[in-house]
Amino acid sequence: MPYHQDERVEIPVRADITVEPDFPGGDAWQQVAALCDATAAAVAPAVARGEVPLVFSGDCLVGGGVVAGTQRAGADPAIVWFDAHGDVHTVETSTSGYLGGMSLRLVTGAHPERYADRFGLRPLGPERAVLVNARDLDPAEAEYLATSATGRIPVDQVTVDALPPGALVLHVDVDVIDPADLPGLKFPVPGGPSADEVLAACGRVLATGRVVAVHVSCPWWVATDREQDVTRERLAAQFAAL
Repeated sequence: MPYHQDERVEIPVRADITVEPDFPGGDAWQQVAALCDATAAAVAPAVARGEVPLVFSGDCLVGGGVVAGTQRAGADPAIVWFDAHGDVHTVETSTSGYLGGMSLRLVTGAHPERYADRFGLRPLGPERAVLVNARDLDPAEAEYLATSATGRIPVDQVTVDALPPGALVLHVDVDVIDPADLPGLKFPVPGGPSADEVLAACGRVLATGRVVAVHVSCPWWVATDREQDVTRERLAAQFAAL
């Protein structure tokens, strides 16, 4: 799903399926719903066959489409959400209006009439989400997470005991990785784990045997040199090899 909302993003992967949504026009919420519905339609048959689809996209909003696809196939997953940001804003708390900053909150039930209801997502309870290594939180996000049932842990504490029970969707926004390891991100946050540390933590989640789908969000700018291209190609290949 090579889109950041309705903007095409270059993601250097050899995909079995490239989803090209039929954007309906209208506001950003309608465009996002089209992204998520098309993603869910592609994910559901793979999950129904017992496969674990690996979805690359340009932003985190597609995560809801991945969850909806697993639900269409009969799964009832929780979510493990790797991200440098909280992604738990609402329309009321966001100062920028950027929908990507609401991604996890939307998956866990915020604004269903604008998001989940439009493509058939059954929102997850906040207690069925774990946020990994979010280190750049706005005050409203920090306030919400302080009392929310959503878990919050660093990368090195990703263990079986820290995960929700049952089936899992593994979501990774690559900006969870320190920008020194992955330059060219749209929203870089210093002080993060290395790519190897993130991949190792993802490997521990996958080793549970409970992951029904993986979503890798790649909110980055167009590569400025061959070195950035190579770094991104290597990272995508490493996710595919997990």
